[in-house]
Amino acid sequence: MNIRRVSFDHPDAVKLNDQVQAEYADRYDDEGDATHLDPAMFDPPSGLYLIAYDEQDRPVATGGWRGRDNANDEGYLTGDAELKRMYVVAEARGLGLARRILAALEEDARAAGRTRMVLETGDRQPEAIALYTSSGYEPSAKFGYYRHHEASLCFAKSL
Repeated sequence: MNIRRVSFDHPDAVKLNDQVQAEYADRYDDEGDATHLDPAMFDPPSGLYLIAYDEQDRPVATGGWRGRDNANDEGYLTGDAELKRMYVVAEARGLGLARRILAALEEDARAAGRTRMVLETGDRQPEAIALYTSSGYEPSAKFGYYRHHEASLCFAKSL
């Protein structure tokens, strides 16, 4: 596997984002994640977006972080880095790709001076919850767009 830094609006990122949005819609019987994401949010040094490619150069996994601070009363703390769009295509699951991307994102956010990695997931994503809790994330106060939704679960890890 080859993990590459790309822009959030790269064609492969758009393709994988469409796939994860379809999965969210299936799991939650809605239209997917409505969180506003601007591609510039993932530009270094205040963010990063990664895609893993398989041996045939097909995009198979993705994830990013964006810097968040306590600016809009959304529950973030100054110094937060927020994980977004962690996703692995069905045929590549179980290969450890999400864990590799997560580690790379944490390392990059730490190097950028971020002090805490935060994420929001949903109660119908047991695989994601298992990944995060086994990687040292602990439940946290809710933040972000879905902070008032019952199905929303928030986690944090000190960097």
